[in-house]
Amino acid sequence: MPTVLIIDDNAAVAIALDVLFSLHEIDAVRAASPEEGLQLLERHAIDLVVQDMNFTADTTSGEEGSALFHAIRARYPDLPVVLLTAWTQLDAAVDLIKSGAADYLAKPWDDRRLIASVQNLLELGQANRALRQRVVAEQRQRHALEHDFDLRGMVWQDPATERVVHLACQVARADVPVLISGPNGSGKERIAAIVQANSQVASGPFVVLNCGAVPVDLIEAELFGAEAGAYTGITRARDGKFDAADGGTLFLDEIGNLPLAGQMKLLRVLETGRFERLGSNRERQVKVRVISASNADLPAMIKAGTFREDLFYRLNVIELRLPPLAQRPLDILVLARHFLGSEKTLDAQAQATLLAHGWPGNVRELKNVMQRASLLTAGPVIRSQETGLPLAGAPSLRAPQDGAATEPDRDSVTAALARAQGVVAQAAQELGLSRQALYRRMERLGIARG
Repeated sequence: MPTVLIIDDNAAVAIALDVLFSLHEIDAVRAASPEEGLQLLERHAIDLVVQDMNFTADTTSGEEGSALFHAIRARYPDLPVVLLTAWTQLDAAVDLIKSGAADYLAKPWDDRRLIASVQNLLELGQANRALRQRVVAEQRQRHALEHDFDLRGMVWQDPATERVVHLACQVARADVPVLISGPNGSGKERIAAIVQANSQVASGPFVVLNCGAVPVDLIEAELFGAEAGAYTGITRARDGKFDAADGGTLFLDEIGNLPLAGQMKLLRVLETGRFERLGSNRERQVKVRVISASNADLPAMIKAGTFREDLFYRLNVIELRLPPLAQRPLDILVLARHFLGSEKTLDAQAQATLLAHGWPGNVRELKNVMQRASLLTAGPVIRSQETGLPLAGAPSLRAPQDGAATEPDRDSVTAALARAQGVVAQAAQELGLSRQALYRRMERLGIARG
């Protein structure tokens, strides 16, 4: 049960608040003076403070309450404080709200408004504590990964990416094929490099072949090599990628582009380590760790007869699924800053624009956007319009129509949720909405709850 500290010299007020909170399953501790209140804060786990602004008889300046608030803020900067007073001084209220006061209510207070404010603040505080605990746990796991494994300079922040990196490190030592699935430009080759760098053949070569970038009639020659005269234009024998990767790792990107004949030969190599060059009957023996990747729907290709089912299961002993960048929103800004380096920074609106963009080209698109923005920006700060992306992602409110209340649009809501890491209470506070109002808005906009 959450605990609220009530600091008010009027016993009747303190008791009334105590009873009101108890009716809503909120525990209360009472103090009659600022000194007693500060002492109770040291002895009790307090989730929120409700404090008066005047404690001396015939005093209405609010100076005592202001001093108490600043003392609490100095010692407990994250503790929410709600101010109550029978004498409403607007200037003082504005100054204290700017200094971090959570709310400012006049006596006699409205029970419903006070309880709604307190409950929202308690929920937000709980969410923030949970978020801090999660961040600490993630940082601890990140440091353990960085200490124990070679991460090849991988940059990330999102838990979804963390899970893939962690699994890649776990399976790296096993001498089994790995399939990395994910859309183009999402970073599959970087994950493959992590697997190789932490494998038992880390000291061996790391050879890459993009099967989608090689003409179909030349893929087999690229993989297995060819003897002189094996096809038009080849005048001397040449090694293939398996020869080059012997004793190390071969990364086959876009494996779905491999023709059926090549798939059959690849399956044999995976099972026996043996193959023949094009134009040769002599078997060659290699020891190669194969990592493959695809953005294609391989099970659908199996049904269509364009990809061998037995090869799929041989490649798919371990599968690492790398989500698109849009599903890893916490990676966006850290990657953007990484691509910019230390000479350029993003202003708040530019950051919101990046977070609201759909990133169909994934990390590759983000890198290109940052390179372009850096070239087009003369000064050290990149603004939203210099990203070249639609400005709808900036945190703005649509103008009300026909007297309707101003409400955030879909882009503003999704950007706020991304910045809040999915914590609805935190996003609602940023947007100036109650938690329930944001839930209703999300439902109308078709935004799923996390």
